[in-house]
Amino acid sequence: MKKIRKLGAVLGVKGFLCLASLTMIALALVVYTATVTITPTQQFTKGAISDSWTVYVNDVDEVRYFPGESTEPTFNAGDPNTYAFNVTTDAQKNCSVKIELTAAVNSSKFSNFNITVEYWTGAAWADETLYAGATGSTTKSYIDGLSSGDAGYIHKSGATTRYYLIKVLYSYDQTDETTQVTVTVQYTPLPQDSI
Repeated sequence: MKKIRKLGAVLGVKGFLCLASLTMIALALVVYTATVTITPTQQFTKGAISDSWTVYVNDVDEVRYFPGESTEPTFNAGDPNTYAFNVTTDAQKNCSVKIELTAAVNSSKFSNFNITVEYWTGAAWADETLYAGATGSTTKSYIDGLSSGDAGYIHKSGATTRYYLIKVLYSYDQTDETTQVTVTVQYTPLPQDSI
């Protein structure tokens, strides 16, 4: 009660009436609301997550696939072991995928480790264009697995699904060492308004 008297003394009669009027107006305003339902959509799906290759000392310019061994796998959309990843885009959003190794391959063992990408045409695997950036038209021949941080991008647009395969051209000709080597390919999907 004392607080109301003090407030009345500070505001005065006119100030108190003004505050009461503003409160009544605020309570009488019409309020509108709108609700949005957010549906996250995943454009990228992993295929095979691991594989093992046999390489030989003094292999030069040999090809291996991820997934797979020395031959392209027979594609089957129902079998994730027959492709590396797939990308589904729609009319609203395109997608780029950044492809890189988590760590460079040891150049004291390999003289080259060149990564390219293939896509399924519906009848066969074909070379995909690799780009230097998530957007833009600058292309590159391959991702250099011997260079730390070297990456390439595939660009996917249109309302379709496309399946991809990783292809590696390597030469294991720098040593006769036979300890296992682990190579990890990293994919980063990057939704794009335009590519």
